[in-house]
Amino acid sequence: MRVPVVVSRCQVPGARCPASGLGRRALGVSIVGGRRDTPRVSSETPRSLQELARAQGGVVSRRQALKSGMSVGEIGARIKFGRWRLVHRAVYVTFTGPLSREAQLWAAVLYAGRGARLSHETAAEILGLTDRRSPQIQVSIPPERRVVPVEGVVIHISSYNGQIWRPPPGVPPHTSEEDTVLDLVHAATSLDDVIGWVTRALAKPLTSEDHLRTAMAARKQLRWRRELGEIITAAAGGAHSVLEYRHDRDVQRAHGLPPARKQVPFEQPNGTRGYLDRYYPEYRLVIELDGRQYHPGDRRGQDQDRDNANAVTGSTLRYGWDDVIRRACEIARQEADALRRRGWRGTLKPCSPACRATYPVRPAGPHAQSGAAVSRIGS
Repeated sequence: MRVPVVVSRCQVPGARCPASGLGRRALGVSIVGGRRDTPRVSSETPRSLQELARAQGGVVSRRQALKSGMSVGEIGARIKFGRWRLVHRAVYVTFTGPLSREAQLWAAVLYAGRGARLSHETAAEILGLTDRRSPQIQVSIPPERRVVPVEGVVIHISSYNGQIWRPPPGVPPHTSEEDTVLDLVHAATSLDDVIGWVTRALAKPLTSEDHLRTAMAARKQLRWRRELGEIITAAAGGAHSVLEYRHDRDVQRAHGLPPARKQVPFEQPNGTRGYLDRYYPEYRLVIELDGRQYHPGDRRGQDQDRDNANAVTGSTLRYGWDDVIRRACEIARQEADALRRRGWRGTLKPCSPACRATYPVRPAGPHAQSGAAVSRIGS
């Protein structure tokens, strides 16, 4: 005789967490009658623990289970009969099926225990500072505690307590926007990484110049502190990426070019608002900077000199990562030529004794076209 299997399903009221973007989360997956269904914790589980599990992606700690009134034997029975699973020491998932990202994050922070918060790249993921999912879950704990790392989880001992704040219900504890940026800056191995985190945070905007400086001043130890002040100023002034920061510093300021207006709004043909990266209204010259670094399979860079040489007489110059990093002096010369054709009377200065800004720009190819044009760099 076939015994039917009945699995009840949990509807998570409320639906969405704006801070994390996690939205409505299934607590697990079971199969009932050939279809996927979302299970809930057993109805025999104390109501307070059921509600806690729903808020924590279906994950609870041993301490939370005991505090809710369950006994050690009841916990053991759920593990024995497969209703719960041990994911880390003293941390259980209360459903069958694969773990969602939300469940993985909750499991890591519950395992790390008192005072633990998701941090670094994982906090950046929750806050929307990055679109990339960190391959290892980063967790920071207070300095007086020690936690043995487990597979897939990196434990940071933080001597800085940071801002004390409570995330929205259903969101794992994590560092604030400012502390996340500064943690990533402190861990950065290159200046470009520092620039990237700061410019991205202020461009979104996830924080403000004042808040970031206040958090910076509160830290006794912080790598890149000397460079950080200048980077924050530039980012608050409109440098929204590493490329834009490098362009303003290495192309324009280093060669004495006049400053352009940054992030200038305009109405696109479809009626939506766009932004010009750099714009000289008095000279009607636009400079567009495309920060995408790698484009496998395209013709990136093949028409750089031809198109931008033509654009000197048009209205738009467009540059990508490789141009600004490797050919800053030549780019400065192109921009100076475009400005001079529109009435600029300034003098281009060399950035160093070996500066190529005073060298002639390489001539356009035989197939050059007239009018405004843009390069294939970064497109």
